[in-house]
Amino acid sequence: MARDIVDELIRVLGRDKVYDDPAIVSLYSREASGLEASELPRAVVFAESASDVSALLRLAYRYEFKVFPQGSSTSLSGSAVPLGDGVILSLERMRSLREVSLLDSTAVAEPGLRIDELNLALAKHGYMFPVDPASSSVATIGGAINTGAGGMQGAKYGTMRDWVLMLQIVLPDEKGTVMRIGCRTVKCRQGYDLVRLIVGSEGTLAVVTEATLRITPLPEASPTILAFFKDLGDLVEAVKEIKKNAWQPLIMEFLDAETVKIAREFVQTSIEARGHMLLVTMDTTRESKNRVTKQLVDLMERNNAERIYTAESLEEAEKKQLLALRRSLFPAQVWYVKKQLGMDKKVHVLIEDIAVPPSKLPEAVKELRRIENHYGFKTLLGGHIGDGNLHPAIGYNPDDPKQTRKVEEWVQDVMKTAIKLGGTISAEHGIGTLKKQGLRMELEALGALKALEIMKTIKQAFDPKNILNPGKVI
Repeated sequence: MARDIVDELIRVLGRDKVYDDPAIVSLYSREASGLEASELPRAVVFAESASDVSALLRLAYRYEFKVFPQGSSTSLSGSAVPLGDGVILSLERMRSLREVSLLDSTAVAEPGLRIDELNLALAKHGYMFPVDPASSSVATIGGAINTGAGGMQGAKYGTMRDWVLMLQIVLPDEKGTVMRIGCRTVKCRQGYDLVRLIVGSEGTLAVVTEATLRITPLPEASPTILAFFKDLGDLVEAVKEIKKNAWQPLIMEFLDAETVKIAREFVQTSIEARGHMLLVTMDTTRESKNRVTKQLVDLMERNNAERIYTAESLEEAEKKQLLALRRSLFPAQVWYVKKQLGMDKKVHVLIEDIAVPPSKLPEAVKELRRIENHYGFKTLLGGHIGDGNLHPAIGYNPDDPKQTRKVEEWVQDVMKTAIKLGGTISAEHGIGTLKKQGLRMELEALGALKALEIMKTIKQAFDPKNILNPGKVI
């Protein structure tokens, strides 16, 4: 039967779009989190149009096999890993930028287009798409929609749910229904907001085959400040003062002192990086950039910053390596763990994704360091302080059962910390398989377990045969 399904896919879609070589299937059966499929799917289907996706989902509905949609597999929650038998649907060939309208402030893109590719095209017009996950060089528009991605500019621009206007989706029903939801306009009332329901659904409800996105002008000027504080409380006071002044930073990022020490060694920067790090970029005019820079420097000094570095633009900040420490969070952790465990050892790096109210940052850091001491995992800690999104990261040897069990307990304690401080267990990485228990804990703390029943009913309405990405989110 399985061979018959592959043969039928080849007959309907063509040999050039269906690959069942185990070596190729294996490459598409893992994600950036380090998770891999325990059982290889039957094939990878490379769709090139909404019609291809529709044909695949019609067959999946008829023969009741599973379909695992996939962008570039940069997920960190398990949402891109296939679970069990079925077919992987890769959307990487659907990567066209179909339209840019400056008058409408929109761009129409296929799901396989990478975020950096989109921004390269928009920059020619003086515009940008502001959602910037760390993996933007490889992350796709479809993947970012499905995970509800955020990024360093989230302090000002929010996440994907704020920038998606209209979607073309394909449903897993007997017709493989292709439909559009949402509007090309910012103001849009179509009853229940189905667009926002798809954003963050992790490929469990429908397959996105086209997106109409909002775009915004590039900053006229972007003065950047990198400051280091001996005391974390002083750093938080600086953040409070920025907000009390009614300033809205473009970027506001944080690394704690222990992480700065490791990242500095990894990056080998000439910057004298010691203490807790605060990175702030403002969106200003050319005429005001010098005044804003001086005001920020004065603010940092008033709050006892020990070292301050400045740049007039993000381009200059890149040249001066002011962003290097923050961007090194993931590779620095891989390097550090390999250094500790042995460069020849297999290593997984787990990046958590909690969010707490920014006012609770000192308590969160203190508790995360307590958890570190309890379990013995060296924790790199940084994140988007502007919106309270923290990314504690640890590395471990997945072939060590004892370490793996401790990691599972570490994750539970990190999520409990977020809930206890009035935050959330997932800010931008999604639920996938790794956060399902955490989602239940959070909803239970809110007295909202009924929400899980509602989510299951929504899943049933979109996907009655549980075809799309089963086992994820709920």
